Amino acid sequence: QVQLVESGGGLVQAGGSLRLSCAASGRTISYDGMGWYRQAPGQGREFVAAINWNGRNTRYPDSVKGRFTISRDNAKNAVYLQMNSLRPEDTAVYYCATLAGDIYSLDPRAWGQGTQVTVSS
Repeated sequence: QVQLVESGGGLVQAGGSLRLSCAASGRTISYDGMGWYRQAPGQGREFVAAINWNGRNTRYPDSVKGRFTISRDNAKNAVYLQMNSLRPEDTAVYYCATLAGDIYSLDPRAWGQGTQVTVSS
């Protein structure tokens, strides 16, 4: 069973940047697609980014495309989310997850505990 721990969240002004990290332990995630999701107050959990097992393929919704970049370092058993040009609507708890299947199936299996991102105007 894999354990995922997110870090790097915080308070940032609109237009600023944050880099989130997802550290995996318990087993390698080298064979797994990985994803980032977020959940704002009163909203459902929203897909943010996905990356396949070797990092060659990524996927983003239009809401973050061009601003967010997902990456991974399998040697470190870690996944990252670089968030630039942050907007107040990006405010949410951000979660890392392993993904079953391909990055278009969006089938999260294991979740981290989340890290809070707050973007002020």
